[in-house]
Amino acid sequence: MSPVNNDPSNGTGGGGMPLTRKELRARERFLATQNQNVVPVPEATPGEAGASAEVEPELPRPVPAVPNAAAAQRPSVAPPAARPTPPAAEPAPPAAEPEPRPAAQAQSEDLPKPVPPAPEAAPSIAEEPEPHEATTHMPVVAPVYAGHSAGDPGHGSDAADQGHHDYVDHEVHHGGDIHAGHDAHYAYDEHHEAHPDDHHPEDHAHELIPAMESPVSKAAARKARRRRRVLALLITLGVFVAAIVIGAQFLKPLLGMDKVTDYPGPGSGSVTVTVPEGAGPKQVAADMVSKKVVADADSFVKAFTAEGGVLSPGDFTFKTEMKNSDAVAILSNKDSSKVIYFALSAGLRINESLDAISKGSGIPLQQLNAFNQAPGQFGLPAKAKNLEGFLAPGEYRFPLGTSGKDIIQALVTATLDELKAQGITDQAKQYDVVTIASIVQAEGGQADYGNVAGAIYNRLKPDNKETNGLIQSDATVTYGLGKKSFHLTDEEKADKSNTYNTYANVGLPAGPIGSPGKTAIDAAAKPTANDYLYWVTINLDTKETKFSKTLAEHSGYVEQYNAWCAANPGRCV
Repeated sequence: MSPVNNDPSNGTGGGGMPLTRKELRARERFLATQNQNVVPVPEATPGEAGASAEVEPELPRPVPAVPNAAAAQRPSVAPPAARPTPPAAEPAPPAAEPEPRPAAQAQSEDLPKPVPPAPEAAPSIAEEPEPHEATTHMPVVAPVYAGHSAGDPGHGSDAADQGHHDYVDHEVHHGGDIHAGHDAHYAYDEHHEAHPDDHHPEDHAHELIPAMESPVSKAAARKARRRRRVLALLITLGVFVAAIVIGAQFLKPLLGMDKVTDYPGPGSGSVTVTVPEGAGPKQVAADMVSKKVVADADSFVKAFTAEGGVLSPGDFTFKTEMKNSDAVAILSNKDSSKVIYFALSAGLRINESLDAISKGSGIPLQQLNAFNQAPGQFGLPAKAKNLEGFLAPGEYRFPLGTSGKDIIQALVTATLDELKAQGITDQAKQYDVVTIASIVQAEGGQADYGNVAGAIYNRLKPDNKETNGLIQSDATVTYGLGKKSFHLTDEEKADKSNTYNTYANVGLPAGPIGSPGKTAIDAAAKPTANDYLYWVTINLDTKETKFSKTLAEHSGYVEQYNAWCAANPGRCV
């Protein structure tokens, strides 16, 4: 018989017979599907049919559902300090399926036996389920009493809830203890309070026992933590490496780690480097570094010294960014077989310079002499009778096959460029400056070029009454005589026919007496201001020169020169 047609108010199942256990289970399942929270219990057995209706029957305590093994391991939620008035009854899940029993015992075991409520376990905060964690509950059976069943016509569709409230009121009005069924309801309410997010009982089952956390979610969490740790480690490592790289960039210049000591070569372009007379390797190397011929001055000097190189004054043609070894070969004339090479020392006379050019280039000396007799074609002043004084001293290299005219033009241009650099642009003045520079080059030491030039200009002043415009240079007289000597006779000094004789002829000689170097040209263009009229070199090795304003003082310095010559036989000839 279907439990739907059962009227629990009279204690029989339709035809007056009590419900069987099978029918009771069917009734429980039906009520569970209808979201009912009570299960009807037979009101009486055959042995209790005659019980008086006026005596209130002893109510059996409902048996709490036995949790499964997994739920049993979860701690229960502690009850609150004071129990509030229970809300309207929530729908109860279906009761647990009892184990099968023999037919002979079924009749006597239909009624539930009173079971004391299970003791409440102490709360465990550590394992309290998270607010949104899915949980599963076993059903709690709430007792139903006569007159308050779901099928009672007097209560309508809310009979189950009304029956629950009637039962509570009955207990309160009679001052009795809360019945086991009421305790079971409170056990449900207390657990419901432990889950504040369960605000919609119609959408969720009453989940009294939280489920175990999924092993898959734990593994995913561990993997996420490992990924975060690896990512943090990689970021830290990247920042550390970046700091090292940035710090190294700042430290390299301080430690000289980024200093380039040599270019890979072979270089490109063309750069001219002038080696002044008396210049040292460090000075030349610094100039080469400034023009990007070599990378490092110290490295170049070491390479040059290791090759046993000796500097010669002159102009040298290099490429930019050359290897040290290649630049050393040019500066020390190691590659003369591949180019036209020659060196002109400062102070050489024109015949000496042409001879050196002929030997270095292979150009016939006769051809060079022809160029010497026609200086106008190279841009020299009209006063110039030859190339004397305008062939700039230095070390030169020209490509094989370079013509003699091109070589001469290069040397003359170097001298004219130096004059223009000193502000001497007038051709007539250029010729006079080169003439004075040639005397300075022959008469004084390099350190005294400025003072010697100043003394010469003092002698040439019209108001000079001490020397009356006579330069009185031994070097000019010997040049006119076609010889080189430090000693002149009185007759040679008195010969006015020698146009280069500055003892007998006032003013400048007929022309330059040799090839002045850059330092001498600069001194002649911008002489040192002084009051000197006389000078004499007292040491031919050190070029020490003494200056004086009077002839008496000058005569004393001449005696020092004679003493040095006596101490160094063969030097003063």
